[in-house]
Amino acid sequence: MQKNINMTQGKPMKLLFSFALPLMFGNIFQQLYTVTDTAIVGRGVGMHALAALGSSDWLCWLLLGIAFGYSQGFSVRIAQKFGEQNWAELKKYVAQSALLAGAISLVCLVIGQAGMDFFLFMLRVPAELRPMAELYTRIIFGGIVATMFYNYCAATLRAIGNSKTPLIAMIVASVTNIILDLVAVYVLHWGIGGAAAATVLAQFIAGVICCIKMCRTQELKFSKNDLKIDLAILKNLLFLGTPVAAKNLVICIGGMMITAIVNGFSVSFISGFTAANKLFGLLEIAAVSYGYAVTTYVGQNYGAQKIDRIKAGIVDAVKLSIGTSLMIGAIVIALGRFIVKLFISSEDITMMLEAENIGYSFLFVMAVFLPFLYLLYVYLSALQGMGDSVTPMISGFIELGIRVGVSLIVGYLGIQKGIFGAEVGAWVGASVFLIFQYRKFMKRVLPNAAQNAT
Repeated sequence: MQKNINMTQGKPMKLLFSFALPLMFGNIFQQLYTVTDTAIVGRGVGMHALAALGSSDWLCWLLLGIAFGYSQGFSVRIAQKFGEQNWAELKKYVAQSALLAGAISLVCLVIGQAGMDFFLFMLRVPAELRPMAELYTRIIFGGIVATMFYNYCAATLRAIGNSKTPLIAMIVASVTNIILDLVAVYVLHWGIGGAAAATVLAQFIAGVICCIKMCRTQELKFSKNDLKIDLAILKNLLFLGTPVAAKNLVICIGGMMITAIVNGFSVSFISGFTAANKLFGLLEIAAVSYGYAVTTYVGQNYGAQKIDRIKAGIVDAVKLSIGTSLMIGAIVIALGRFIVKLFISSEDITMMLEAENIGYSFLFVMAVFLPFLYLLYVYLSALQGMGDSVTPMISGFIELGIRVGVSLIVGYLGIQKGIFGAEVGAWVGASVFLIFQYRKFMKRVLPNAAQNAT
């Protein structure tokens, strides 16, 4: 099993890439079971089931965004304590993070189930899609504890430089999910509900694997005493995690507003849009992985007060990100239409062709603007790694404003494909803002670091 990586020493580009590579493979498998889930629903249950999944998709992402946001926020302090080599406080932060993760997941569970009817009403889910959309979403929301469990354990391991265990966990979970999907849909005929249950179970299995590794890692083995409520640490963790979760929440609200507008279009448009949205995860695989790597790298070096090293690492991260995004974008443009066809099946040839065209058009637009998404992840993760979680939250509001603004304009004008600009416009606006804020932050941090070194 991979040893923990100390990122305060060695060449930044090599460290970032070697740390991100297992995460990329892990994300590939994670997206594999997401894409497979969608493809099995689309081809095994039908186009209406695919549209139902898409009609509430951002509501499910809202759940993931909260779990990911808090876990990512908590891991920042863990990475910094690891960089400081302050083992006693590191264990306290790991234990208190576990308490918060459990409490937050239970609150989300209650709110999600109680407010389901309201959420689906606000999303304007078409009547013919409502039963399937509600079934799928209720099951996914019912699995919030499993989702939070995995994200907390995986983020904690990544914070101390272990990116291999989350990879192994995701490979096992992906294979399990695909097998369960096929059995649930094609053998047991459980339809869209069976696909949702398979996803929840896969998340739980991934969490168990990461938890076992945490229990076997000496730096992370906390005592019962560490679990005693420490208000100062809890407040600090919430200060770091809440803005990140709020950013994701705001982004999801923007996505849900786009969905509400798209839900007013035809079933074929919703189906094609859903297929492209699910494939979007493949586009951002490396971006997410570089983001994790940057957060850990910056967090450890910030804890060690190696600010010049942070600057050098971000330069290398930008080079990696732009190069990777251009390569992925070119592949998607070349093969995107073929991939979209894997999701869509209908006896109505006209509907099927329209859905395929919508899906590929959306993919094409995202592929062209992909470098902005990758830059967004690099600079957002760098600021989070240095403990600034407020600026990333503001970037989320910028994304919301652009998504809502573009959506309302194209919705009013009736330009259906104009809705594609809402997503990529948000990337451009947020990335420009984050780059500016990062440079501003570094100008403020450098003099303080020099003073602390003297």
